[in-house]
Amino acid sequence: MQRALRILHVDTERTWRGGEQQAQNLMCGSRARGHAVTMVAQPGSPCAARAREAGLDVVERSMRGEFDLGAIATLTRLLRTGGFDVVHAHTSHAHTLAALAAWRAKVPCVVSRRVDFAITGSPFRRFKYRHGVDRFVAISRAIGDVLAAGGVARDRIAVVHSGIDPERLRRADPSGPRAELRLEPGTPLVGSVGHFAWHKGFDVFVDAAAAIASRRQNVRFVLVGAGELRADLARQVERLGLTSRFAFPGFRDQAPDWLAALDVFAAPSLMEGLNTTILDALWLERPVVAARAGGIPEAVVDGVTGLLVPPKDATALAAAIERLLDDRAAARSFGAAGRAHVEAGFTIDTMVEGNLAVYRELVRDRPRAASRDGAHDGVASR
Repeated sequence: MQRALRILHVDTERTWRGGEQQAQNLMCGSRARGHAVTMVAQPGSPCAARAREAGLDVVERSMRGEFDLGAIATLTRLLRTGGFDVVHAHTSHAHTLAALAAWRAKVPCVVSRRVDFAITGSPFRRFKYRHGVDRFVAISRAIGDVLAAGGVARDRIAVVHSGIDPERLRRADPSGPRAELRLEPGTPLVGSVGHFAWHKGFDVFVDAAAAIASRRQNVRFVLVGAGELRADLARQVERLGLTSRFAFPGFRDQAPDWLAALDVFAAPSLMEGLNTTILDALWLERPVVAARAGGIPEAVVDGVTGLLVPPKDATALAAAIERLLDDRAAARSFGAAGRAHVEAGFTIDTMVEGNLAVYRELVRDRPRAASRDGAHDGVASR
């Protein structure tokens, strides 16, 4: 029988995005399997609040950049006094903080890598990725390839796909969003859900929407989410004369309802580690058109679970969307295959087990570090 592990997770993010949801899924899944889990997060952050709401052990500690000596000292003390078997970092700054603390405490360090940006650059950046981390967990094979291209040895890279919770999606109800948009029955709705950042390529989607709107009078479009490019996208929609056909409902906690309301889900990302919203859409059997970027082709198998187009190509994106609007039999086929594909390898259970396998490999030959006082030195809170 495998022994229970003590795992310290570190996330320096002050907002809540997909990576933070994945970290919480991992922590809750690990605890449900009998492992002891503690999270270190920024004071007052959504990460801290949501982890505490889930009943997880939380340490709130300000972490100012990746060379915060006080934060490194706190992490080192936690690792030494808490008897932790492994520390897992979930953000770029957490990577450096956790690696330095792990080196001082002589504990294995794991770092999640969720983006497909190149890791080459400054001498420090090259050093950061080649030393101090026992295992990088890449959420797609594409990210694993980026790490290897940047000089990370293949035996230090484990690919564990992000996972979604099918139970959360079973409750999705498209009626609310369609009523909010005042759509007549049968009106096609095309859109996407995500953070409005440059790499999501939503400006390409708006250009594609303009092309579709010029040929089809009844199609409506929607972008659900928030972010720094919200105003730019709204101006683009106005400039293209799409205001009456395009909606920006803002950030919504019930994003699955909006996904379920779509006739076609578009993911025009320029760069993407994997994109769990695509996984949600696939499980909901929404026909997906996506850019061939990063780890997306691992979820959207072209011609099987959806259609892939070149990044930055609004013309190709529009044509693929229109194909699925016209060929509803193909759309249904892609939807059914998409759900099966997700259930086979992109669930929370497979993600949790994959990460736990990494931890077990690292600690197999290491005795558990003995806690000096069995506590967290007075800095933990529930």
